[in-house]
Amino acid sequence: METSVNNKCRAFTSLEQSKKLAEILPLESADMFWYRDAVTKEVNPRIMNYKQVPELQSMYYSPCWSLASLLSILPEIQGGKPIIALDDNYITYPHISDLHTKADSLIDACVTMIIKLSEHKML
Repeated sequence: METSVNNKCRAFTSLEQSKKLAEILPLESADMFWYRDAVTKEVNPRIMNYKQVPELQSMYYSPCWSLASLLSILPEIQGGKPIIALDDNYITYPHISDLHTKADSLIDACVTMIIKLSEHKML
């Protein structure tokens, strides 16, 4: 079971989050990948530029985003940058009332914000 400390300190997207983001973001924006071992079927994250993985279409690879990558994806909107409260895992675009999110981890907050931005056609 994942502890709250581990959840707050996660450095990359979960497999489920990665699959959702792969529907929204260009795969080239991923800086990591999930690898599923063909023999053991175990799934593990790997740190490597996703663009360098030769078998992008392989069922053994899925894109993954680091926290740094997600933060760099958050756009400037209407001349305003997002405010990111690291200690509260909170992200807001203060000049747009409905663009804010708070989560258990900053990764979760980034994923939620990217989904919201996509739904608002702001990515």
